[in-house]
Amino acid sequence: MTKAELVEGVSKTVRQPKRTVERVLDSAFDQIARSIKKDKRFSVPDFGTFSIRRRRARAGYNPHTKAPMVIPAARTIGFRPAPQLKNSL
Repeated sequence: MTKAELVEGVSKTVRQPKRTVERVLDSAFDQIARSIKKDKRFSVPDFGTFSIRRRRARAGYNPHTKAPMVIPAARTIGFRPAPQLKNSL
């Protein structure tokens, strides 16, 4: 699903203009990102939890030259679904 499809679906459900729904969704996503950055996690009951995860440095290779290289450690965002979401699939 794309953002445009999400906006359209929510717009039809709540019977509000797409521009209004898009602004609300943008604001919600912004708040989620701020929460993850500040608190290192964001939880939605019955849906799941977004949290910061650390990846260790690892061996890899350059796909163009096939030369070995070290992929540096990094932080990323992970998602762990709630049991209710898992059971609904």
